[in-house]
Amino acid sequence: MFLKSDLFLGDLKVALRSLARSKGLAITVVLTLALGIGANAAIFSLVRGVLLRPLVNADENRLIYIRQSALGIGSENVNFSVPEIQDLKSSVRTLTEFGDFSTIGFTMIGLGEPREVRAGVVGGNYFEVMGLHPVLGRLIGPQDDGPRADGVVVLTYRFWTTLKRDPSVLGKTLRLGSFGDRTATIIGVLEPSVPYPSDTEIIANIVTSPHHLSATMVTGRVHRMTELFGRLAPGVTLDQARADLRTAYASMVKDHPDTYSPKADFRIDAKLLRDQITSGARNVLLVLLVASGLVFIIACSNVANLILARSVRREGELSIRAALGASSGALRRTLLAESLVLCVAGAVLGVLIARPLLAVLARYASRFSVRALDLTVDSSMLWVGAILAVIAAVLLAYVPHLPNSNSAQGSGLATGSFRITSGTNRRLRIFAVTQIAASFMLLAGASMLIKTLISMQAAQTGLDMRRVLAINVPAMSYGKSPQQVVDFYKESIRRIEALPGVDKTAFGIVVPWRDAGNFGPGFQFSGDGHVRAPGEEDPRAQFRVVSPGFFAALGVPIVAGRDLNDLDGQSKEPVVVVSETLAKRMFPNQDPLNRHMYWTDPVMKFVGISMEPRRIVGIAADIDDEHVVPGPALTVYTSFDQGPLFGGRLFIHTSANPYTLVTPITRVIRDMSADQPVERAATLEDVRAEVLTPDRLNTVVFGVFAGAALAIALVGVAGVLAFSVSARTREFGIRLALGAPPQRLLAGVIGEGATMAVTGVVAGAAGGYLLARFAGSYFLDVRMPSALPVIGAGVILLAAAMVASAWPAARAARIDAMEALRSE
Repeated sequence: MFLKSDLFLGDLKVALRSLARSKGLAITVVLTLALGIGANAAIFSLVRGVLLRPLVNADENRLIYIRQSALGIGSENVNFSVPEIQDLKSSVRTLTEFGDFSTIGFTMIGLGEPREVRAGVVGGNYFEVMGLHPVLGRLIGPQDDGPRADGVVVLTYRFWTTLKRDPSVLGKTLRLGSFGDRTATIIGVLEPSVPYPSDTEIIANIVTSPHHLSATMVTGRVHRMTELFGRLAPGVTLDQARADLRTAYASMVKDHPDTYSPKADFRIDAKLLRDQITSGARNVLLVLLVASGLVFIIACSNVANLILARSVRREGELSIRAALGASSGALRRTLLAESLVLCVAGAVLGVLIARPLLAVLARYASRFSVRALDLTVDSSMLWVGAILAVIAAVLLAYVPHLPNSNSAQGSGLATGSFRITSGTNRRLRIFAVTQIAASFMLLAGASMLIKTLISMQAAQTGLDMRRVLAINVPAMSYGKSPQQVVDFYKESIRRIEALPGVDKTAFGIVVPWRDAGNFGPGFQFSGDGHVRAPGEEDPRAQFRVVSPGFFAALGVPIVAGRDLNDLDGQSKEPVVVVSETLAKRMFPNQDPLNRHMYWTDPVMKFVGISMEPRRIVGIAADIDDEHVVPGPALTVYTSFDQGPLFGGRLFIHTSANPYTLVTPITRVIRDMSADQPVERAATLEDVRAEVLTPDRLNTVVFGVFAGAALAIALVGVAGVLAFSVSARTREFGIRLALGAPPQRLLAGVIGEGATMAVTGVVAGAAGGYLLARFAGSYFLDVRMPSALPVIGAGVILLAAAMVASAWPAARAARIDAMEALRSE
């Protein structure tokens, strides 16, 4: 045992001296391995932190998320209404408790600058169900339930950090506004935890939201705005709870057939909360894991090429050692010692690279899972680096072919030169082709993402995005009548339009793309003469409240009729402007002007919107403010004089730099109301760019992986050809002496590179196809790339391989025939 240890230590010393004489090779191998190991260590830490790390919630294996969906109308999550929750509570026995969470927007005054915050409104047992604890003060409990309870607020830990973790926030009184105003006292700070189902700044009890106490909320079965959690009873499995929920849900559907239309395809399901939280990031992270694995394969193949080439050059040395009695085991141990030295050095450098890389990837992954925001480097990264180093070392130690004791009689030992055997040449090319194949898969994936991003960015929205500034100015109803709120916006518009450089100002309730999804899939409506087919539902349209001049401010033309105007507010007749697509679908081959549309969705009566007929006075070009790649939009626009105000956004069309207007606009509004939040000013162009950030990050991350893989693969191709040229110096000299033109040698070497590239592309295409088919059996949203990205990736690889072949080819063409023959 000790003898073997001493022998191996001696081998390590010999390996260090041997590598010191080949500094260029050693540095190249270490850097290549560091890139492969560093990328894999960072990705593994990211996957472990997001997908495998336990939640802080107590007894998380019993905590489930219950989801209602209506895929027939395109809604994967339609939330629950209070009557639905009550039915489930009374029927389901496999769950011990239910916790409810509604996401709403509050205007908040009393904690620094007036602001608009995202808030959760919860029942008194929510935190108990979720298994969460405070780091300061207390959390909302059963004593905070009911309409007579005092308003209380808990700050989320992330929001508390923006307040510099000030403990004096406890006991402060806030004024919260949403469908009415309430005051609330800060009673605690929540421990650091995954902010699910929504990343909120505060969590408040039900009494802080007057709408939650209204009869429409309590009795309206279709008024769905609450997400639902539950705890499994002891000994109950998720499948048992899911079956129990579906049985109770089937009874609900049977008892209320008008509420659950067959076409909407209402369903209920349940997942462990951990799985629900990570579902959005799982596919992205697994693809990243595959990409980093391909980079590791490419790096190992490249290093294997270098080690194999070095072993061929050392054939004489190894043959002498074999002739002197060294066994194959001793020679292999020497190679293993060298591989371990190189791979351990690469692993150490790789772990150092992985730390900053993990920070970058965590910011990227946070777009898909909030768990990535709290990632830190832990010991797992060291273990991953060590394991990868050992794997790489063993692989590299067994790549070279060892000489036997008879090798000393061979020509290599006799002449001091080296030859490439057919087996060695084949292995060199296999490693190079492997690199190209893996690079092709990454390049094809990156090309597909680039093509998608370019298509998204080039899509025409129909809006004047560069010259329109959007600002959140939420409606403040505290101490005001609805008309006074409208008058506030009218005066704001008048004063802002008086500022130099302002062309037009208008009011709306959503900023395109940034506020997408605020109104779900839209609301059902009908029109004069419209008859539903049997079994069909009324179509759905988005509901928008705007001011006169809204379309002019956004640069959207009125294609027929007129815009809304101030006189509409004085008329008792409700009027609307509709989108062009809605007009064509509702009134095909007819003139929609002066016809009527009306809302038929039962939800409308719960949010204070009249279902009486509304006369169509204008038709506007489509504005698809829900999707960054616009499609046909069914939208109904009503005047803010006639419709309820939700949210509150101002749009300023300017001929100047839009951002120079932010300060004077803020001053104008604050002069009118010191407590009015004025936030998130951005041009529509920048809003759209922000929404596209995840797609841009996808492209950048996979582009970096593909670029690194391509660079390593090209180095491998060039290395193989350069080594081949060195070994064939005598052959090339003879061919030149016999009259072969240098151009033929040049073309031959470049042809070898092109052949390896074509073989690698074909192998990569086949491997990518099989990988996509395999992944498609597990992930429904896996798509085959179109022809353009695949062809583009192949062309790039072929061109790059031929460029990489040019240097060794030129070297072959410059060989001096006489010197080559004399060297032998």
